[in-house]
Amino acid sequence: MALPACAAPALGPPLQPEQGAPARTTCPRRHSRVEAELAASRPGSVAASVRASPPRGVSHGFNCRPLQDEPLKASSSLAGAVRAPLFALLPRGRRRRMHDLRRRWDLGSLCRALLTRGLAALGHSLKHVLGAIFSKIFGPLASVGNMDEKSNKLLLALVMLFLFAVIVLQYVCPGTECQLLRLQAFSSPVPDPYRSEDESSARFVPRYNFSRGDLLRKVDFDIKGDDLIVFLHIQKTGGTTFGRHLVRNIQLEQPCECRVGQKKCTCHRPGKRETWLFSRFSTGWSCGLHADWTELTSCVPAVVDGKRDARLRPTRWRIFQILDAASKDRRGSANTNPDVNSPSSAKARNASKSGKNFHYITILRDPVSRYLSEWRHVQRGATWKASLHVCDGRPPTSEELPSCYTGDDWSGCPLKEFMDCPYNLANNRQVRMLSDLTLVGCYNLSVMPEKQRNKVLLESAKSNLKHMAFFGLTEFQRKTQYLFEKTFNMNFISPFTQYNTTRASSVEINEEIQKRIEGLNFLDMELYSYAKDLFLQRYQFMRQKEHQEARRKRQEQRKFLKGRFLQTHFQSHSQGQSQNPSQNLSQNPNLNAIQNLTQNLMHNLIQNLTQSSSQNLSQKETRDSQRQKPGQGRNESSHASNGTHDYIGSVEKWR
Repeated sequence: MALPACAAPALGPPLQPEQGAPARTTCPRRHSRVEAELAASRPGSVAASVRASPPRGVSHGFNCRPLQDEPLKASSSLAGAVRAPLFALLPRGRRRRMHDLRRRWDLGSLCRALLTRGLAALGHSLKHVLGAIFSKIFGPLASVGNMDEKSNKLLLALVMLFLFAVIVLQYVCPGTECQLLRLQAFSSPVPDPYRSEDESSARFVPRYNFSRGDLLRKVDFDIKGDDLIVFLHIQKTGGTTFGRHLVRNIQLEQPCECRVGQKKCTCHRPGKRETWLFSRFSTGWSCGLHADWTELTSCVPAVVDGKRDARLRPTRWRIFQILDAASKDRRGSANTNPDVNSPSSAKARNASKSGKNFHYITILRDPVSRYLSEWRHVQRGATWKASLHVCDGRPPTSEELPSCYTGDDWSGCPLKEFMDCPYNLANNRQVRMLSDLTLVGCYNLSVMPEKQRNKVLLESAKSNLKHMAFFGLTEFQRKTQYLFEKTFNMNFISPFTQYNTTRASSVEINEEIQKRIEGLNFLDMELYSYAKDLFLQRYQFMRQKEHQEARRKRQEQRKFLKGRFLQTHFQSHSQGQSQNPSQNLSQNPNLNAIQNLTQNLMHNLIQNLTQSSSQNLSQKETRDSQRQKPGQGRNESSHASNGTHDYIGSVEKWR
């Protein structure tokens, strides 16, 4: 770029190299450095009288005045001859900083160069190593010159294959929860689906001692006969989800008929127009909205018999009549039998009246979560006004069961107001709905002291829960499914899903509120602890029993196959000897004795095997007959002699 007009006279004539100086080169940077050295060696050089280019907005006249008091920076528009002498005019500290910056830049360039050359050398070495390996393997097939090209192509193919595998793995298993990325997937190829659904420890330490009869739950449910499953639905325990599983997710010979837009399904027995399920989604609220244990045990037999005759759903007035008649019958029988209110006697009474076997089931939930879920449901306008609360033939009076709100509903109520109501039925709801309220005078709190009333209710709820055919827990969905399938010998089509995020889990409460909720539901807390212990012990007992049965079947199959192998071996050996009897007799005169001995050994072996298998089957049938009716036991004992042939036939099919 040309210099300003005012700077040209100050710079003077162009500098001429001295004699003996190097000639001008084509490199502009070297040329400017040489001229700068020559200009600095002359006295009165241009460095002392240099003029800077005028700044922006300043006239040329101002810029043409000599400035001798303060040094000026060289403009970027000046030539290399002016830039180098100006570096000497900078302060010493700034020059030192620029020198250090130049050294750092040179050091960074050196590091980058070393890194680049190191990577290049590493790649070259890897190439030669791979080439040597492939030359050892594919040496007879190709020459050394072509091996480098083949190794490069093969290396590229391996890299592309690795990248493709990574992309496929990320597509199939997104996130860190994939089983392929865990070490446990290699140690346990078939993970247990029932182990860690609730994030609890694998080893369970029981707190209560239960007998074998309490842990073993095996119901001989005859869906074609007169057996009936009665579902006791407690509010906000996941009963709606479980009820839908019962009518839509069970493998049956004749599945339930569920129409679109209707909540109720038709669950008839095969070949009959009778229902095998008494629940919300099959028979509706036939005994009232969310009927409890006291209502169901009095209402279900009469409702089932009434439906058999009338084929109509009983009205509210008819339900009162049914419950009143059942309560009168209970009071009349209580005078002759003092233990009539026990759970076992109630079930026997129900079965004897209607000729049916009623199997009660229910679902429980953690009391704090259930309480918060019910509060959120009440906030949305739920009242359950249609609940009858019939006990001893009559509903409670307004004095016995006051209301917590004055309007049509309790929508929008805060949690503090919900907890402050002393008549709130949400408090200890699970204990109240599972106990026999006739033992404490129903809803009349003046019959006995509060402490004694709570103790009787809790013991009654525990006893009823223990003697139920089945109960599940909301926090253990897969275990609930497993125990139901093993109890009733009915399988579900699709597995249950554990939902850890609910409306109750979205409510954030502090420790003080949680302790207060636990205090309001202290009976439910104790009942849930008891139910959880019993539930997990039943699960472990059923799993161990299943493993023992599988091990016993494998051992019997091995014994049977070993006997068949020996029998086949001896038969083939005897057939081979019988092909040439004259030669065998000449070689071995005692052949008949050996054959007789072999046949006797085989006969004894087969007889021992059949006796052992028949003994195992007879023991199993004896255990089963103890849990069945006497008539059925006699009928089954008549067919015990055919157990061995059935077993042998089953093993033949297995082979």
